Amino acid sequence: MGAAIAQALSDAGAAVTVSGRRRGPLEDIAARLPSSFAVEADVTDEASVEAMYRAAQAACGPVDIVVANAGAAESQRFAATERDLWERMIAVNLTGVYLTWRYGLIQMADRGWGRLISVASTAGLKGYAYVAAYCAAKHGVVGLTRAVALETAKTGITANALCPGFTETPMLQASIANIVAKTGQTEQAARAALAASNPQGRFIRPEEVAQATLWLCGPGSDAVTGQAISISGGETW
Repeated sequence: MGAAIAQALSDAGAAVTVSGRRRGPLEDIAARLPSSFAVEADVTDEASVEAMYRAAQAACGPVDIVVANAGAAESQRFAATERDLWERMIAVNLTGVYLTWRYGLIQMADRGWGRLISVASTAGLKGYAYVAAYCAAKHGVVGLTRAVALETAKTGITANALCPGFTETPMLQASIANIVAKTGQTEQAARAALAASNPQGRFIRPEEVAQATLWLCGPGSDAVTGQAISISGGETW
């Protein structure tokens, strides 16, 4: 999903910094995009996030658009959810957005324009069984988005969350593999069961999330802030 968003922003003329924990995939993405730069960072580590922003500004100039896209999902019955799983989910999915947005806002605060965008999930709008920690983190992202939007309402900066349903990504494939391993279903049956949650009967495409990102960054979106935008074929609203 991050690669699709980076591609869309680059195609629109933005200088793009792509970041993550694995340099190889980052460099593969950056090599395909003009005016792009790859930097290793861990969004759960404040010093790493701060260093990421210093590197991004040095390479691409002042930051105007921040997309907090890092995420992870692990499934477990709530009663069996141990503290370390809970803290991993909160660290990546919620604290990661907090750190990414905070340092981004610091950079854009005096510029009179900015876009803070998080990739949340329909799990920030409803519950799903066996991913209580993930749902809690994503609900937190939606609450964070609404609070930051009010604080920045008169500054030219908007804050919004994109909430995709099940999307064709490696995370989805890992979830399907987990279902197959735990239930004995075939991969086809597991995919069909997840796709059925979308009234359109399909998975979301990363490019659809990328186009929503472009809309929030383009002309006419200034009044759209504090929103949790469902990209789910009608599963949530």
